[in-house]
Amino acid sequence: MATSIRLRRLGTVALAAGGAYTILRDPSISVNDRGGGSALQIVKQKIADPFAVIPSRAVQESALMGASLANPLDVLVVGGGATGSGVALDAATRGLRVGLVEREDFSSGTSSRSTKLVHGGVRYLEKAVFNLDYGQLKLVFHALEARKQVIDNAPHLCHALPCMTPCFDWFEVIYYWMGLKMYDLVAGRHLLHVSRYYSAQESLELFPTLARNGKEKTLKGTVVYYDGQMNDSRLNVAIACSAALAGAAVLNHAEVVSLLKDDVTGRIIGARIRNNLSGKEFDTYAKVVVNAAGPFCDSVRQMADKKAKPMIIPSSGVHIVLPDYYSPEGMGLIVPKTKDGRVVFMLPWLGRTVAGTTDSNTSITMLPEPHENEIEFILDAISGYLNVKVRRTDVLSAWSGIRPLAMDPKAKNTESISRDHVVSEDYPGLVTITGGKWTTYRSMAEDALDAAIKSGKLNPTNKCLTYNIQLVGADGWEPASFTILAQQYVRMKRTYRGNVVPGVMDTASAKHLSHAYGTLAERVAAIAQNENLGKRLAHGYPFLEAEVAYCARNEYCESAVDFIARRSRLAFLDTDAANRVLPRVIEILAAEHKWDKSRQKEELKKGREFLETFKSSKNAQFHDGKHK
Repeated sequence: MATSIRLRRLGTVALAAGGAYTILRDPSISVNDRGGGSALQIVKQKIADPFAVIPSRAVQESALMGASLANPLDVLVVGGGATGSGVALDAATRGLRVGLVEREDFSSGTSSRSTKLVHGGVRYLEKAVFNLDYGQLKLVFHALEARKQVIDNAPHLCHALPCMTPCFDWFEVIYYWMGLKMYDLVAGRHLLHVSRYYSAQESLELFPTLARNGKEKTLKGTVVYYDGQMNDSRLNVAIACSAALAGAAVLNHAEVVSLLKDDVTGRIIGARIRNNLSGKEFDTYAKVVVNAAGPFCDSVRQMADKKAKPMIIPSSGVHIVLPDYYSPEGMGLIVPKTKDGRVVFMLPWLGRTVAGTTDSNTSITMLPEPHENEIEFILDAISGYLNVKVRRTDVLSAWSGIRPLAMDPKAKNTESISRDHVVSEDYPGLVTITGGKWTTYRSMAEDALDAAIKSGKLNPTNKCLTYNIQLVGADGWEPASFTILAQQYVRMKRTYRGNVVPGVMDTASAKHLSHAYGTLAERVAAIAQNENLGKRLAHGYPFLEAEVAYCARNEYCESAVDFIARRSRLAFLDTDAANRVLPRVIEILAAEHKWDKSRQKEELKKGREFLETFKSSKNAQFHDGKHK
């Protein structure tokens, strides 16, 4: 009886979804709807210009220092994650004068520690069905449109990924098939690919390490659906660099130490900023401050009002990285129900396998670390679905990220905790945006900026354009673009004896550069060829020495951790390999930034301290338990 009710409810909400589709989603957005063709074309040309040079850090800092009480910025953004960088891009492309400061690096917090999925929210759809929750359904509609949009605006950094859901009885086959068909239906014209059922034999051919017998039952088949996958921190850096090219003054490693208030009205009119690299402090004035500090939003709000009611409910997401043989290239695995009801994802990512889950209780810290019991939980969850021996010693890296679930500060109880985002101006001149998820960063930024425009009575020259703006490196990129690098460039490498020898720009390196930098990959390849920086940084990984120099010159890479964690992702892929390359990364950055010996020594110390928070099998203190 319960089974038939669940299936009928699925069908009922599917019909409701189909009928409500034209009401829930935004209408097709034309160039004119979003602010006019000429403004859009000008912005696109700025970002896509192959000869464009990102303003230097000194120029960006000078622009922020020049924002005085008499000549303030329109908007000052606090936080350089996906949403904050998105606000800066949106503001700059609306013709507003905008600055952004980030305490650490772009994407140094939550935005680099995601599951790497650009997704509509299958779990939210399930909740919408069984709770008959129209609000959750609207979230899914919105996220599925945003998913397609993110992929289209950065195709070199994002792609569609098939995800397999194993079924061990026929009810599961029917249940997941119907649910994922409804996911397709809700996606409408934003559908990536159609979901489908595969027999047990077909599934094992597609995913060789999938267990035929699991959960004490025999595999009946799988349902495969599609979501998006991204290189999250490089996508974040691309948003920040696109904002800089559009005219925003973005500055990483710059911390807000206090907010400035009008003596008469009490309104927030700017911030005291400390350059964390030089130690220098200065005031920056703005008509509105947008607080996009992620898990640290409440800290910024409490600078304005020490009695501000918290609006962040922190939730932890823990992920581990395993060797590539755990999953086939181009196919993910979803463990839909674990022993505590959470979902575990196991996905191919940058040549390795990432597995993880979200929604654990946590506290807010600068460098969250995964607990050993959380790592064991993930290993346990996937071991029941695989025919390969799952070992703790295979964990190449493990990390934890804090997701800021949002609660409206004006709410009377915690039932208002939202999976959607919340925009609030509970102190004049300070607009806070928090909650939501990576996939919807662009619309979150749009909503926050709309609130800022209203608060500051700002006068943008046009409406929001970011729906149609491709990020830096995306314009003209094609999946086959890597062939140009392979055919036209060589990797000039310096040997241990000091000799320079030519090396082939192999397919792996060419593909990596093309996907990481898009149409700007040729700039990196030229450095590898012309400056003798074509050597790979780490054995078994495609990252080149040339990338360190390129990122220092063109992506505001100001520290060794910036590179190993957010520009190359090596810290996330293989902690021990990242540790081994630190000295060479520091050597190249020292030449680019003119560091003295003391700074180099400090960078090595900070890099190793950072990597200690990534619990690989080598640096973790653990009792191996059953995963030996």
